[in-house]
Amino acid sequence: MQKTQEYTETQNIVSWTIYINKFDKILNSDIPPVPYDNPAYLDYLKLNRSRQKRWLKTGEIHERLKQVVSKIKAPQTWYIITEPWCGDAAHSVPFLKLISDLNPLINLKIVWRDTPPLMIEKYLTNGGKSVPKLVIRDEKERDLGVWGPRPQECQAIYLDLKEKEKEADFEEVKVTLQTWYNKDKGQSLQSEMIDLLERTF
Repeated sequence: MQKTQEYTETQNIVSWTIYINKFDKILNSDIPPVPYDNPAYLDYLKLNRSRQKRWLKTGEIHERLKQVVSKIKAPQTWYIITEPWCGDAAHSVPFLKLISDLNPLINLKIVWRDTPPLMIEKYLTNGGKSVPKLVIRDEKERDLGVWGPRPQECQAIYLDLKEKEKEADFEEVKVTLQTWYNKDKGQSLQSEMIDLLERTF
């Protein structure tokens, strides 16, 4: 992939610290901003913060993946397109953060999906703005690889449930994916990251 996009540090691209702090900022707000003024979205955010903290504390990175990350010899920027309400991000983004910490040449940035300019519009999934999406770029902002919004096995389960939408309501989809993530423990994401990173060298 050789497409080049120019995205600078703006209101839609923030550091990991600002991303993490946004969870508490919303939860501590007397009047939560849209969409968190909707109790359902606020509940999603609370659950996501808890799950994210758990994976950051307990997540284990494959030795093979550590070896692959150590082979990165030129600067890369990892853009993670997401939002705090995203349930899938609560399980995947912590592992991406842990992986990025393994090599100082990796510069991790968080891109808000819903804040212009919308980077996600360049990385749609089946025409939709599904997140999280990881976009890896070199020092000249050229795309090296893209991952997301879910590990392949999880995505297949999701698509199967969506095809049976009349029988599988939102709650069933949510519970099924949550069970999958808890059982997988980041293993599938890491295997896919090994393949992706090896193609960037």
